[in-house]
Amino acid sequence: MSEAEREATSAAGSRRAPAGHRSEREGRRLALDAIFEADFGQRTAARVLERRISDEGTAEEAAAHARQLVDAVMRYRDAIDARIEVAAPLFPVVGLARIDRALLRSALGELLHCPTTPARVAISEWVELARTYSGEPARRLINGVLGRVAAGGTGQQSPMAGRGSAER
Repeated sequence: MSEAEREATSAAGSRRAPAGHRSEREGRRLALDAIFEADFGQRTAARVLERRISDEGTAEEAAAHARQLVDAVMRYRDAIDARIEVAAPLFPVVGLARIDRALLRSALGELLHCPTTPARVAISEWVELARTYSGEPARRLINGVLGRVAAGGTGQQSPMAGRGSAER
């Protein structure tokens, strides 16, 4: 058995996610931290992220995923916020707790602008992060918003709309 096969067997036998999934999970956490901190207005999310990557000695795969998420959120923030408003009209973006706003923006950034991540994976991962960083009400809100957006319930087309809802 090769070393790669042993690692795969070991990973399958344990509860830990494969290395690629761990890197993406770490990238999500880093992106969330940067987007949350940037909401206080002192630094841009990109600057916060680069500082964290440097300070934590983050693996390149995780850093790349975090950069992709932060870039998507910053580039499409207004469109993401509009989607939140349509999908959850009783929860205006400006009225959300900062962590919940950062969670939703980050989650929608990945769902809409990271074509290599299946929708069900993005939803599951961000719902779990909401449970960890915020709590049950935020978990339910995020699950509902992401589910509506993934199902096309916002009435708006994503720039990635053609990437295949069947793939999701």
